[in-house]
Amino acid sequence: MDTWVIVLIVIAVVVVLALIALMMSKRSGVAQAKKREQAREHLQEAQLRTAKADQEQALAEEQSARARREKAEAEERAAVAEREARERVAQAHDERSTAEDLRAKAEKLAPGLSDGQHRTDQPVRSDQPVRSDQPIRPDESGGGATRR
Repeated sequence: MDTWVIVLIVIAVVVVLALIALMMSKRSGVAQAKKREQAREHLQEAQLRTAKADQEQALAEEQSARARREKAEAEERAAVAEREARERVAQAHDERSTAEDLRAKAEKLAPGLSDGQHRTDQPVRSDQPVRSDQPIRPDESGGGATRR
């Protein structure tokens, strides 16, 4: 073979190798561009998910705060109701004490007066006769039945 043919074959091989190297670099460039695009998409999705997670966390914290506030308000209402109930019990005790004092004063002023009256805290005895001028129940009038 002639030298020029060998040189021509070597040049052809070099050109083919150069073309292959060029195609490989373009392929890797395209692959890198695809990877960059995928990376951008992942970053965008990550930002969206982070924003959504932040929003959900804020809503959860708000809901938790609302629940704590409602619980505190309910506890406060319960405490107020308990305090009012204790005050009513104390007031009823004071009223009962005052009534007992007045009953004692009345007994001092007119002994035996309260014996003839029916007291609601004492049971009615069946051996006592019922007077016809007194109503059987305190909320009824003493009159008889009438027809209309």
